[in-house]
Amino acid sequence: MSDIQQKARTLLDLHTAPEILVLANVWDVVSAQVVAGVPGVRALATASHSIASTFGYPDGENIPLELHLDMVRRIVEAVELPITMDFEAGYGDAGATARRAIEAGVVGGNLEDQMKPLDEAVAAVKAVMAAGREAGIDFVLNARTDALVRAAPDAPRPQLLDEVIRRCQAFLEAGAPVVFVPRLVAREEIEQVVAALGPQKLTLISVPGASLPASELQALGVARVSTGPFTQRVALTALQDAATALVGGGILPAGTRALN
Repeated sequence: MSDIQQKARTLLDLHTAPEILVLANVWDVVSAQVVAGVPGVRALATASHSIASTFGYPDGENIPLELHLDMVRRIVEAVELPITMDFEAGYGDAGATARRAIEAGVVGGNLEDQMKPLDEAVAAVKAVMAAGREAGIDFVLNARTDALVRAAPDAPRPQLLDEVIRRCQAFLEAGAPVVFVPRLVAREEIEQVVAALGPQKLTLISVPGASLPASELQALGVARVSTGPFTQRVALTALQDAATALVGGGILPAGTRALN
């Protein structure tokens, strides 16, 4: 088995194991190396929002794909762990983008449906899974529905959850091993979605001040929890706080560690 095949298999096994997979998203080489060095970290996920911000682009496929892939390739080469990439909505051709990501050494990816007609969204899922088969790997597609992200604030919650479940089931039937529902944070709603999809199928994002702890999500049957742009915001918050203290006549934090 080749290195990339082994990494893909490992990443898939991490999603299907009873123990929840916790991913602190990274955005450049040094953040990847720091997170990879934390005991217990078994895989890494890139954050498209954070990589775009690093180069001065707003989120939403505004960063050129070549530049995005170049950073991801650098991350892959800098660590030994399996890498899953957030390639947003696929940059116009989800299958082609997945193939390029695989060429860069990526073994998993997030794909947004952006609430496109369901048949189009399913076709994109199938195209990504086909790219994985063509490469001879068990590509771990985390198929995302934006049903909650794009919902009106006053939209009836029961109908929204029905749409979440309908789309997630369609993506699973199309071959995606796991599905991603951002803004799903309430315990009762998570229980409802897991009951409809089965255990180790749902992935979530940890939202500061809103999400359940990873240990509780594991007990509910969630496969994975990641952090999206929030880990970069943690780093930037620390940077701004340190600069504020320094400019205000103080000193840098005493607990600062040499991590690079």
